[in-house]
Amino acid sequence: MRNTQYFFLFITLVFCTQCMPFEEEKLTEVNFDFKDPMIQQIYTFQDKHLSDSLYQFFRHKDPTYRYAAAMAFASHQDQDALDSLSLLIDDDVEKVRTAAAYALGQLGNEKAEKILINSFEQYDSLGESRRFNAAVLEAVGKCASPKYLKPLATISSYMRTDTILLEGQAWSLYRYARRGETIQEGTDKMIDYLVKPGYPQSVRFIASNYLSRAKNISIDSAQAVALTKVIKKEEDPRVRMALAIGLGKSKSPDALDALLKLFNKEKDYRVKCNILRAFGNFEYQDVQATVFTALTDKNTHVAKSAAQFFLDFGYPRDAAVYWRRAKDTTVNVNAQIMLYKSANKYLPNYFTDYKSSINYELKRRYKDSQNPYEKAAILDALSEFGWNYRFLREQALEATDPVVKTASIESLGTICKNPKFQSYFGGSHKRVKKEISELLIEVFNRGDVATMAVASGILRTPVAGFKEIIEDKSFLTQAQSKIELPHAIETFNEIQQTIDYFNGETDGTLKTIAYNHPIEWRRISTVSDLTRANLKTAYGTIAFRFLPEVAPSSVLNFIELTKSGFYDGKKFHRVIPNFVAQAGCPRGDGYGSLDYTIRSELPPLHYDEGGYVGMASAGKHTECTQWFITHSPTPHLDGDYTIFAKVVEGMDIVHQLQIGDVIEKITISN
Repeated sequence: MRNTQYFFLFITLVFCTQCMPFEEEKLTEVNFDFKDPMIQQIYTFQDKHLSDSLYQFFRHKDPTYRYAAAMAFASHQDQDALDSLSLLIDDDVEKVRTAAAYALGQLGNEKAEKILINSFEQYDSLGESRRFNAAVLEAVGKCASPKYLKPLATISSYMRTDTILLEGQAWSLYRYARRGETIQEGTDKMIDYLVKPGYPQSVRFIASNYLSRAKNISIDSAQAVALTKVIKKEEDPRVRMALAIGLGKSKSPDALDALLKLFNKEKDYRVKCNILRAFGNFEYQDVQATVFTALTDKNTHVAKSAAQFFLDFGYPRDAAVYWRRAKDTTVNVNAQIMLYKSANKYLPNYFTDYKSSINYELKRRYKDSQNPYEKAAILDALSEFGWNYRFLREQALEATDPVVKTASIESLGTICKNPKFQSYFGGSHKRVKKEISELLIEVFNRGDVATMAVASGILRTPVAGFKEIIEDKSFLTQAQSKIELPHAIETFNEIQQTIDYFNGETDGTLKTIAYNHPIEWRRISTVSDLTRANLKTAYGTIAFRFLPEVAPSSVLNFIELTKSGFYDGKKFHRVIPNFVAQAGCPRGDGYGSLDYTIRSELPPLHYDEGGYVGMASAGKHTECTQWFITHSPTPHLDGDYTIFAKVVEGMDIVHQLQIGDVIEKITISN
């Protein structure tokens, strides 16, 4: 009997087990791999801006594809995606929720603020959602209204060990500041992060960059004293260079004393460049001696920054000194030309003999130079004396080198944008304006994309009043109709803005570029985290490691161009001290491109170190051949400029690069 009972019990258990519905295993891991055909499809939908096709993945059972679809909108930035993205903000997988929060922030739409605020997990006692909460905080800083700024700035519950949450709060305040929104409580919080002990270095880095970039902030004398103690002991040059700018904003005697002492002992040229910029906040006579000494610094970036100080903050009484130092052979050539420009700018026009001599020397140097970038800098220096307009006009008509040709029009633009244009030329201002307008019209008739773009901006200059004297504006539409897209999109839109300006329209819509360059997915298998580009220069080799997992299109595009030899012989056409060295322009003046564009790729990365390699652009989704390497952290570029590689060897070479330096050859290795 007992055996019979056991038998029926066994049968019952088996039967019940067989009748129970099968529960599919729930996927919780995000495994992002661009070799996955489904990921490639999602990314192609992103590339084509097919929002409806992306939405279907928001409910996919695999969180990897939900994550990929959410991240697609961080780059695509379709404003209509706001409500759909809100579905993912409550996803079961934190990485998916975090991607959705980042994408919402990238939209920059104030309507996302409630979605983000409501999604913040206040009762995360175990810290399981710290990264998500940090992403929400930063996203709020990118898009929310000012009403959330004070509550955000006064959060005091985070411990010094809550690194991720503190980073989120700091980034949020920084993002608000980048949008022009600051309050004293936010500035005080950032100063506390720097002066009070125990805060994570990553948070201190963000705080120093806030003080560097935020406008119209107030740093009182007590805070300035505290910050001077910080900068004296700070070992991280990333913090020192940013804090130097921030400290300058206090304009306090203690800050000046600390910066002067730091400049004399500082070894990192990037910090010295920023101290020179900070000097602009103080009385000229208190810093001029140090700046004059810096003109002969062995580092050319420091010398150029010193010359830039005199151009920006010079005094008329020292104009003759600038002229004399411009002829000093111990001063870097680029700094010399900038000193000539300073002399031209500050020497009163009634010193006619001096003015004549300065501009004679500049024109002679222009004639003798074989370097187009030096010639361009000289034209820029000549623009500070408006009566050089005819010489500049001649160069615009005669120059054959694109760099010189573009510079000549830019220099004429400097003259036209002088707020005192009419009084400067006096009774001759109508004649001067007419001569320049005739040249600008000729620029459009010739059809050069760079000079037309520059000329368009000049025509929109209200002070020059071209709108009133040019009766027939048909040359603009005629020139625009001949522009080849997509590679000349910048020029097309510059002309469109000028047409709108002449027609009295203020809300014209600029043209966007349609999908035109498919991603070569068949080549993705040949690229790994170990794939490197090796750039040979006269100073040595720069090597950087690609980041295919975050910017596959940009990586494949760069490799394809490299293997075709496109970059060999190209020049670094833009080098700004302690910012970037930029290359890849086929013209050499920054306006060159090929006959296609690729999309911006904007994952949640920070430009928090020097050596990041990013794609240059003329606006979202206009990238093609031009790229840059950063000298130092540039977090103000986050979320706007694609990062596709990181320098792993040769940063010392990057810091030596000057405008006009040549890329001898680039090779790809694995």
